Amino acid sequence: MPPRRRLTPADRRAQLLAVGALLFSATPYDKVLMEEVAQRAGVSRALLYQHFPSKHALFAAVYQQAADRLLEATRLDPDATLAEQLAQGLDAHLDYFVANRHAVLAANRVLAGDPVIQTIMTNELDALRSRLLGVLPLADADTRAAVSAALKAWLVFVQVLCVDWLTQETCTRTELRDTCIGAVLGALRPLLPADPAPDWPSAAAR
Repeated sequence: MPPRRRLTPADRRAQLLAVGALLFSATPYDKVLMEEVAQRAGVSRALLYQHFPSKHALFAAVYQQAADRLLEATRLDPDATLAEQLAQGLDAHLDYFVANRHAVLAANRVLAGDPVIQTIMTNELDALRSRLLGVLPLADADTRAAVSAALKAWLVFVQVLCVDWLTQETCTRTELRDTCIGAVLGALRPLLPADPAPDWPSAAAR
């Protein structure tokens, strides 16, 4: 075990989260051991458990941090077209999914139905939906309700499709992203007074 460094509680928690994120991204959830987290962080198991009383608690904190960072990375650019904003957001999420395959599969498969993990996912999807509603031309409350329902269903569709793609890459990453973009534009076009992305698909996207 490397020599323990004196850190503030906040810095120690951040260090443990970084070690946990690394292990959960590289190793299936069931094979991650709290003993290895402590060893890599250079702390005792007792100190690790003071910050995170269980592997589940550590994973939940790691996944919450990832969700927060993804939301930060997917702030919509008002100067970009809707298709460009969708592509940017999807690319940010796919970057994380590919780099953290085991963590994503743990959250969506191993811990499927876990109330803590599901709350993190639901809150992230709700935040993404709110952002998209904020950039779409919504004429009235009825239109907003219809578009909100379509976006809610689309976000779940994207989540399921991307997780399935991680287990079996049946198409390229670009094809996956453009399938997701095409799905939401197809759902929104009948509901909005004007085409939200008249230039999509471009010849490059076909």
